[in-house]
This record gives sequence, structure tokens and C-alpha cells, in this order.
Amino acid sequence: MSRQTTLKGNPLALVGPELKAGDAAPDFELIGSDLKPVTLGAGGTVRVFSVVPSLDTPVCDAQTKRFNDEVAKMDGLEVITVSMDLPFAQSRWCGAFGVDKVKMLSDHKTASFGTNYGTLIEPLRIESRAIFVVGKDNVLKHVEYVGEVAEHPNYDAALAAAKAAL
Repeated sequence: MSRQTTLKGNPLALVGPELKAGDAAPDFELIGSDLKPVTLGAGGTVRVFSVVPSLDTPVCDAQTKRFNDEVAKMDGLEVITVSMDLPFAQSRWCGAFGVDKVKMLSDHKTASFGTNYGTLIEPLRIESRAIFVVGKDNVLKHVEYVGEVAEHPNYDAALAAAKAAL
């Protein structure tokens, strides 16, 4: 049976594996605001990957703002929002809402994050909603695939996992 998520109750197929805590974090190639590629890297930092379909939707907006507020309270934590939004749109959105603590990365070019982390909704070419906490050792410490794209993730569980990994 193929993996899926729902969007307002409508099932949508997901591409890629279903990862779990304890798995090695897969590599990827995302695009930063400077239009340069960004990969997983060698580790050394605890990172929260907050995956959203589009910043221009209410839950994605709220999720990114919440993590922007939370990361300011935790030294040594990096929060990265991943979406298919173009880097220009991500930068514009951050400027409009004063979001300056979360790093924005776009999967629009290769969809390698979505494919490698199992968040790509192929028919729509957007990401499903998910949270991945990656430890300093590049091992997944927490994984949440939100079953319904229009719902919020469990912020408290993700933040607790991030705090424990610091």
C-alpha cells in the first residue's frame, strides 16, 4: 500500500520513505535565499526541519511563526522551514512578518528533500506537513508526519525532542 496524506479529507499519495527516529537523516539539495544549494552537511548542530506546503496558507504561516518564536528561546538550535515556495517568495514572506530566526530553504528545484524524507505530494508538487528533529550526529531524533495537511504538528513533542538533543 502506498503512503498517503490527506488535504481537507482528500487522500493524496506521498513519494519517498517513511522515516523514523533513529534513522540516519538523508541528504538533500535545497536552495537558499541566495539561490545557492544547501545540503544536510556534516552535522554538529541540532536542527528542526519544519516542512510546510506553502507559506501562503494559514497553518503554514502559524507554524513558521511559532518556530521563529521558539528558536529564539533555545541556544544552539537551528530551525529550517522547507517548502516548495520559491526563495524570493520565502524572503518576501519573512520580511512581511518579521520572521528572522528561522532559515528558509526551497525544495522547488529538485524536490530531493520531499523525495528523500517522504514528504513530496507528487500530484501537486508540494510538501506535506512534517517535522524532523536532526541531532548533532545527523540522526533523526523525532519524526512527525502530520496525517492531515490542514492540521498543526505537535509543537511540544518536536521542541522537547530538540531540547533533549541539545
